[in-house]
Amino acid sequence: MLKNWNRPEKPGKEEMKQRLDAVKEKLATQQMLLKEKKLPVLVLIEGWGAAGKGSVIGQIIRNIDPRFFKVFSMPSTPTEEESRKPFLYRFFEKIPEAGKFTFLDSGWMDQTIKELENDQLDSKAYAQRVDSIKRFERSLTDNGYLVLKFFFHISQKEQKERIDGLLSSKDTSWRVSQRDLWQNKHYNKTLDDFDRYLEDTNTPSAPWYIIDAKNKKFAELQALEFLCTGIDTALHNESLAVPLLQNTFPLIKMPKLKDVALDKYLSEAEYKQQLHDLQEKLGQLHNRLYRKRVPVIICYEGWDAAGKGGNIKRLTGALDPRGFEVHPIASPEPKEKARHYLWRFWTRLPKDGHIAIFDRTWYGRVMVERLEGFCSENDWQRAYYEMNEFEQELYNWGAVILKFWVQIDKDTQLARFTERQNTPSKQWKITDEDWRNREKWDQYEVAIDEMLQKTSTTYAPWHILESVDKKYARIKALQIVVDALEKRLD
Repeated sequence: MLKNWNRPEKPGKEEMKQRLDAVKEKLATQQMLLKEKKLPVLVLIEGWGAAGKGSVIGQIIRNIDPRFFKVFSMPSTPTEEESRKPFLYRFFEKIPEAGKFTFLDSGWMDQTIKELENDQLDSKAYAQRVDSIKRFERSLTDNGYLVLKFFFHISQKEQKERIDGLLSSKDTSWRVSQRDLWQNKHYNKTLDDFDRYLEDTNTPSAPWYIIDAKNKKFAELQALEFLCTGIDTALHNESLAVPLLQNTFPLIKMPKLKDVALDKYLSEAEYKQQLHDLQEKLGQLHNRLYRKRVPVIICYEGWDAAGKGGNIKRLTGALDPRGFEVHPIASPEPKEKARHYLWRFWTRLPKDGHIAIFDRTWYGRVMVERLEGFCSENDWQRAYYEMNEFEQELYNWGAVILKFWVQIDKDTQLARFTERQNTPSKQWKITDEDWRNREKWDQYEVAIDEMLQKTSTTYAPWHILESVDKKYARIKALQIVVDALEKRLD
């Protein structure tokens, strides 16, 4: 893209002023429409060192109500804490709320290029990185985000003059990094890397816009005009349905819930012995997980009163409390509801070597949100693919992913509901919503069967826990976790 790029014609002084005034006025109007239509805008600013990225961001945000934007300067090297999370974690964390802007001064391109320069990515790892980035950007745009990517381009000569100018004063010399100097010295090699990356990640839903950054006023004009055009297009297309992608992930065939036998049973003596043995094994495995920096993500879904809490309690009873966290997932809070539905799960991912246990998960998208009308049909139909992608990203990061569906029948649920309602110490566990959901049992069963069929992958399989006998379900879950961790560690 850069090598075949045609430099745009710079307008004269008077035309420049007129166009800048017009586009600034347009942006001031558009921000109110963004708020009204709840359109989130993510602007990624990349480019050569000393190309003026920061100063143009500063000029753009002068035209936006400060309540409606955030600016983040993203170092090319993640912090130690961030490096223990998936590559995309620190970028997903920064996505804007609906109706607001986020400007990133460098981001996932800058980190990728730096790792290429330092030989930290071989060709296979680079290809996987590019796939991750394209999936990330497409998932954002499919879920209503406007993603605008600007690359600020200057010549080697222009970059050298700017670097020398900054170095000439002790007040500005700090702005020149060793990497800026390296880039200028190895300009042609860096140009090749930039060009390759731009070609590989230029997509219809998140295209690259190359900014001629030789003149700062002209760079500002180009960025503002591209920004306003992108907003116009997004507002015009907001009601369009997103095409569904073919689910090509490697799937494991799952039984329908009605065909799952629920007569499994363990005696008290068997239960106590197996519980002791499995918890002891799991405690030992937890130490090895930490030493080998293997992240683990365990997901629980199931019918109300199926026994998820007791199952999780027996699992965590074997773990070092410093190395795990349980995330009880309820209805999204306003700041979560205003972002991509996976944002609240990305921000709860464990560090490597740690375990995250989710008591309810992202699969609410295709169950309660689907049946209660909290998202559109296009949203939940698309979610099967998006959740498989999300889990594949975690698996490629190195995570062990286990998903449990805790299964009971309607009669067992009714008996447990009744017991809870009639026992003062358990009444907090039963709500009107539980009774309402019970009335939709058959509809939920259809949705759950579809979920199990479409999202039980080889790398993130579903396991059905027969939980009429809670003791049996607890031991089965512990055994599955122990076996999976032993396999991964050995």
